[in-house]
Amino acid sequence: MIGLEALLQTMDHSREKRGNFASLLLSNPALLPDLLHVCAKIDDEISCRASWGLEFLCKNNLDIILPYLDDLTALAPKVYQHPAVRPIAKIFEYLIVAYYQKKSRAVRKLLSRVHRQKMIETCFDWLITDQKVAPQAYSMTSLYLLGTEFDWVHPELKIILENNYSSGSAAYKARSRMILKKLL
Repeated sequence: MIGLEALLQTMDHSREKRGNFASLLLSNPALLPDLLHVCAKIDDEISCRASWGLEFLCKNNLDIILPYLDDLTALAPKVYQHPAVRPIAKIFEYLIVAYYQKKSRAVRKLLSRVHRQKMIETCFDWLITDQKVAPQAYSMTSLYLLGTEFDWVHPELKIILENNYSSGSAAYKARSRMILKKLL
């Protein structure tokens, strides 16, 4: 893990460095538990870099995270630094889109009802707490799709979006309008 942390220290937010990191992990999937361990160091800035790498990895190969859904859904509510929250929220969106829209067999098999319920709770938390717009936008999309299965989600989502609309940023309002239109 020391080697992984040293590698993370050299990573920045550039697409090239994140891509190289994801390639390394794709060729060494045994490193994923160590990466999740670093992501769990929520008070350390290195957890943000680990989360960037994890997101890029999931973007390229979502199936790689599936054996670790328990870890991911347990970690997500604890993450609080924005540079780490944003990629975790994006991974949730990847998973939810794969489950409900793309109907990925692997995701549908392993993303359990308990996982989805935990994701609902976390996404609502990100929506009602002081977060930047990206995790909130990803949460809106995730919650909308989750609400197609969990009937109580859409009414709650609609209330939150309507209540927060006037104080939201332009980006928040744009995503909110898109989701509210679908909820009508």
